[in-house]
Amino acid sequence: METNSVVFFRSQPYPQLPSKPIIAAWKIKNPGNIGSLIRLADNIGCEELFLLDDDSPKREASIKKTAGLSYKNVKVQFVSSDRFFGMIPAGYTTCAIETAGPSVNIYETRLPEKIVFLLGSETHGLPAELLSQCQLVVHIPMTGKCMSMNVSHALAVGLFEWLRQQFFQAE
Repeated sequence: METNSVVFFRSQPYPQLPSKPIIAAWKIKNPGNIGSLIRLADNIGCEELFLLDDDSPKREASIKKTAGLSYKNVKVQFVSSDRFFGMIPAGYTTCAIETAGPSVNIYETRLPEKIVFLLGSETHGLPAELLSQCQLVVHIPMTGKCMSMNVSHALAVGLFEWLRQQFFQAE
């Protein structure tokens, strides 16, 4: 069986998002991870990805390869953390996805409609000074032997749990 996801999803009666989440990530080093973040942002309908405090050059070809067609659909902005927190629209809640206390289980937490997801670097996560500026810190429960997750996988869990809560509550 051959599938065509564009045809499939255009035929689905999914509602439009009243508010799009905002995605930001701090000091992401791997260009493939940036490409994956871009693709996830596009999957959910975000138009921008903010990369905070990024000071290392990236191979744009690697980012484009991983992002695919989404590369054209999502604007990537490099900004300082201080500047970013001042750019967040009124009414949005900043939610860090991080394995740090005091975090709460993402599946036991009501995520707000207007949300900013903030993710940390692949090796160090988010520093305390950024966590303290977040109104919500969630973690993804892991029950296996590996207790870490790629930054793009963590964003996927966060974004699609948020989407599920907005529109697809089980009866």
